[in-house]
Amino acid sequence: MAPLDHAVELLDRSLSYTRVALNHVTDADLARPTPCERWNLGQLLAHMEDALDAFAEGHHGAIDLGDLTPALVRVQNLQRKACALLAVWSRPAPPTVRIGEYDVATEVVALTAALDITVHGWDVAQAVGADLPVPARLARDLLAVAEWLIPATGREDRFAPALDVPDDASEEQRLLGFLGRDARPGMSVTKPKVKLTRNRHPGGATGS
Repeated sequence: MAPLDHAVELLDRSLSYTRVALNHVTDADLARPTPCERWNLGQLLAHMEDALDAFAEGHHGAIDLGDLTPALVRVQNLQRKACALLAVWSRPAPPTVRIGEYDVATEVVALTAALDITVHGWDVAQAVGADLPVPARLARDLLAVAEWLIPATGREDRFAPALDVPDDASEEQRLLGFLGRDARPGMSVTKPKVKLTRNRHPGGATGS
């Protein structure tokens, strides 16, 4: 399988997983804490929507994330953009993508999207208390991507330090532990530093 074909296939599985997680979100959940320490669920959904726009290189005009957005509207936007993202990546693509001053291999962008979408889908599931583990094969494939894309050290501005996991850890625990998340039951969601009650744009918050 060609590198880009593999990346798109992984992206397809990532989107399928995360769309199930999104189905659990309600308005009452928007202020809930998430495994991303600086974001509540409403802010995480806003970040995810922004990320889908970036990954699709969409030009949708201005997106106002300053006001309270009902969960149904946010989830519908994400579901729609998830479908559009897969459609975009299912078409022929150029060999490289220009990002700022750099040319990046196109499959790297698709692999990054698959990793980002899956992990934040897991974050959503944790925030709403949904029992939705990352499928073992998807977690195993994404761990290889994460280890390739993300340095083990010097990544504090974007990711929490990797956690040690036991030798008998599941594929999900290995993936999430590498990304600084504790996938043991009841261990993943931390209280936010500040109580957040509105769905605001995450602004300058660092990646998670």
